[in-house]
Amino acid sequence: MPRVLFFSPLIYPRFCASSRPIVRMSAIESKTFSISSESMAIKPPSHPTYDLNGVIKLALAEDAGDRGDVTCMATIPFDVEVEAHFLAKEDGVVAGIALAEMVFHEVDPSLKVEWSQKDGDYVRKGLQFGKVYGRAHSIVVAERVVLNFMQRMSGIATLTKAMADAACPAYILETRKTAPGLRLVDKWAVLIGGGRNHRMGLFDMVMIKDNHISAAGGIKNAIRSVDEYLEKRNLQMEVEVETRTLEEVKEVLHYASETKTSLTRIMLDNMVVPILSGDVDVSMLKEAVELINGRFETEASGNVTIETVHKIGQTGVTYISSGALTHSVKALDISLKIDTDLALQVGRRTKRA
Repeated sequence: MPRVLFFSPLIYPRFCASSRPIVRMSAIESKTFSISSESMAIKPPSHPTYDLNGVIKLALAEDAGDRGDVTCMATIPFDVEVEAHFLAKEDGVVAGIALAEMVFHEVDPSLKVEWSQKDGDYVRKGLQFGKVYGRAHSIVVAERVVLNFMQRMSGIATLTKAMADAACPAYILETRKTAPGLRLVDKWAVLIGGGRNHRMGLFDMVMIKDNHISAAGGIKNAIRSVDEYLEKRNLQMEVEVETRTLEEVKEVLHYASETKTSLTRIMLDNMVVPILSGDVDVSMLKEAVELINGRFETEASGNVTIETVHKIGQTGVTYISSGALTHSVKALDISLKIDTDLALQVGRRTKRA
C-alpha cells in the first residue's frame, strides 16, 4: 500500500536582489535537501558546483514571473484543498519522482505525496502511479514544472533502458549533449534508466578529442602533453583519447608500449559504418577492439541507434556512447489531474489513456 511521504525542512539558496533572479550554484547547499528513501531509489550523480535546488527555484521563477499564477489567484480560493493523481499516458520508465517531491516542497511544504511506483519502474499507459494532496493553488502552481522535469527525465530513462538492454554486454553512456542548465538532471535520468554516466563536464576527466589532437600536432603529442600536465600537477583522473582510424589506434598503442601513460580509455569514433541495406558494418570496430586486446577500456561512438546498438555491443567494446539519449529525447506523456474520471474519459476518446 502506498505511504504518505512527509518532508523535513529544506534549505535553498537565496535569489540575488537584482532586476532578474540569479541563482547561486553551490555544491554545499545542494546537499541540504531531504528526500524520502522510497522515492530516491537512485541518487543523482555528484557535481562539485551544481545546485539542484537552485535549478528548481529558477524553473519556478521563470513560470511565476513578477506576478505569480494570476489564473490560480483569480479562480481558486486560497484555502481549497484537493487531491490530484499522476497518470501515465504512455508505457515507459518513470523518472523524476524524487525531483517532483523537491518541487512540491519548494512550492508548499505542507503538500503530501504518495507513490505506488519509484524511479526506474516501468509504468503502463493508463496507470495512476502517484498522488499529491493539499492546497489546490499550490498543486496547480507546481504542476507544470513537476511535469516538465518528469516527462523529460522519463523519456530519457525509457530510451536509456531500451538501449542498455540491447547493448549488453557493453554499457551504454550518454554524452555532454544535454539541455543547458539540466546537465545533472539529464544524467540522473540516464542512471535511472539503467545506463552509466560519461564525464560530468570538462573538469572530471581528460578527453582528448579531434580538435585537441589537431591543435597539439598529432595524437602522440596530445597524449604526451596530458601525461606531463597530470604528472606536474600530481593529478589522477581518467584519460580518454579519440581515434578515428586503425592507424591512430596503432599509434596510440605504440606510444603506450614505450611510455608510461595515464591513458585509460580509447574512443573508437565512427568505426560503425552504415551500409545501403540499412544495416551497419562493424568489422572496423571489431578489428580495433582486437588490436587493443583489453589493454585499455574501449568506447564506440557514432551511428549508435536503437537499431544498431545490439550489433555494436557484440563487438567486445566496453562502452557505447550515444548523444541521442539526451539531445533527441522524446518526453514521456504524463499528466497530473484533479478530476481523474474525466481525464480518463477524455484519454480514452483520444486513445491516450
